[in-house]
Amino acid sequence: MAEQTKNEELKARFSDLAKALTENEEKIVQEQIAEQGKPVDMGGYFHPDLAKVSTAMRPSATLNTYIDQF
Repeated sequence: MAEQTKNEELKARFSDLAKALTENEEKIVQEQIAEQGKPVDMGGYFHPDLAKVSTAMRPSATLNTYIDQF
């Protein structure tokens, strides 16, 4: 989206995000790798706790910051 040229509004909106993600790619990858293979308490199998699931599925604080700001 940041590299397309047909819609300048979209390009502007995504350019900062693309730049931030590119600059922090290694940190984001390392944060995700660090959490792999660890047991996770989901608060239940049939009725999991959504807050616990969300935390487990979004292990990179750096990525979460950019996504939440977007």
